[in-house]
Amino acid sequence: MSEAVSTGIILTLSGGLQDAYTYFYRGKVFANAQTGNIIIFAHNIMNGSWQTAFHYLMPILAFVAGIYVSEVIRGKYRDSKRIHWRQIVVAAEMVLLLLVGFMPNTLDLAANAMVSFVCAMQVEAFRKMKGSAFASTMCIGNLRSATEMLYRYRQTRDRENLEKCLRYYGVILFFAMGAGAGSFLVPLFAEKTIWFSCILLVFAFGIMFVKENHETVEAGETDRR
Repeated sequence: MSEAVSTGIILTLSGGLQDAYTYFYRGKVFANAQTGNIIIFAHNIMNGSWQTAFHYLMPILAFVAGIYVSEVIRGKYRDSKRIHWRQIVVAAEMVLLLLVGFMPNTLDLAANAMVSFVCAMQVEAFRKMKGSAFASTMCIGNLRSATEMLYRYRQTRDRENLEKCLRYYGVILFFAMGAGAGSFLVPLFAEKTIWFSCILLVFAFGIMFVKENHETVEAGETDRR
């Protein structure tokens, strides 16, 4: 249920939108690309710009916290029969991003930290698509995997490698589409742009339920046979 292509596409669109939102509206801070934040943080430390450095340190720490909390949720609800632990993560994402949409620019520091926290929870909870590792909130790993699969296909002519290659490049395309949508929507909706990400997450949450119910029905029919 968490590895379906439809779920991955929706989460990737949401991830791209979140990154564009924090960069274009919340002071040019990356929600997902912590490498960029670390570079700018280190640059400001070397220049003695402590306040600006702290502005970039907060999303880094929030990202770490998001990874940790996602693992806590998995550990506590992994064996739950009523709801999948990944659905709890998505529900938490929706609540936090809904709150971010109410925050004015005077609270950019907190807003960026919350979005980075959400991104970390998502990237930790959803790490596979159709059995292959992928990231819904960043592109570097997907780009590496896509190009590796392209090379393998050229060497072996194995269509499975080609399918994986196209799937990875497709994920990158959808991330770019989400980012493009975010940059387009920010001038129109300002801080409330992040609510479009909430809408996408609602669809992801629902798809996971529908897929789970479908698999349960199929399992029941198999048992009866």
